[in-house]
Amino acid sequence: MQTVTVDFIISLDGYGAAEGWPGFWGMEGPEYLGWLAESPDKDDPLLMGATTYRLMSELTAGGEEGTDMLGGIRKYVFSSTLEEPLTWENSTLVREDAVEFVRRLKEESDRPLRTLGSVALCRSLLLAGLVDRYRVGVFPVITGATGQDRIFDGYPDVRLDLVEARTFDGRIQLLEYVPTVLDGPPGA
Repeated sequence: MQTVTVDFIISLDGYGAAEGWPGFWGMEGPEYLGWLAESPDKDDPLLMGATTYRLMSELTAGGEEGTDMLGGIRKYVFSSTLEEPLTWENSTLVREDAVEFVRRLKEESDRPLRTLGSVALCRSLLLAGLVDRYRVGVFPVITGATGQDRIFDGYPDVRLDLVEARTFDGRIQLLEYVPTVLDGPPGA
């Protein structure tokens, strides 16, 4: 059975994006971009929702730095609003229930799976017990006034066991965890 890794990039205050800020909050550096380009899982299939698909396909088409390597990767896009054919290469539109599709894909895939953005999809996969790892890139910005897409709103309580940590370019923290969904606070 393959694994599912949830990949998020966030500001220190937990936002996935911010109004008026560039991609990666303008903080990407050569070490981080090099890691993205050379990561052993860089070619693993991506799971995403319609909003992320629209955003990332536009950024890739516009030549946003760090997105060029996404074109050749297999992408599964969960949406009831997008229409076929999808224009971003190697993208498959999935209209069936995401949890059931991913459960089956974990059994059938020849490669591990990972997400790209897609906050609601990631939350659904976690609640269904399908997430094996969380990998979070924490960028050293606070976007309290302009932040959008708070990543963990609506999540259950989750214990995270750190399995890897790394710093890129002296400022970006990459944290990888094994998640355990809790029924409530420990000791309650």
